[in-house]
Amino acid sequence: MVGYTEDKEKLLKRLARVEGQVRGVSKMVEEERYCIDVLTQIGAVQAALDKVALGLLDEHTRHCVVEADEDERVEKVDELMAAVGRLVTR
Repeated sequence: MVGYTEDKEKLLKRLARVEGQVRGVSKMVEEERYCIDVLTQIGAVQAALDKVALGLLDEHTRHCVVEADEDERVEKVDELMAAVGRLVTR
């Protein structure tokens, strides 16, 4: 069982909103909207995805890391830190 199972519906709703935002950005480009306006919306999409990622990291930490057996906890922490590293170095 994954850590976000209980919040799956909330997570899917949030991702659907992000999907809508991305479609909106695409439409803005199609309509040749002002560059700064498009960039502002791209920033909003990135912020929304960051919020999803932080929620997943929180759930992973509380479920997969904290509840891991003692012998696999170090592996789970290493896995978590690698995921954080990928997120902050994009």
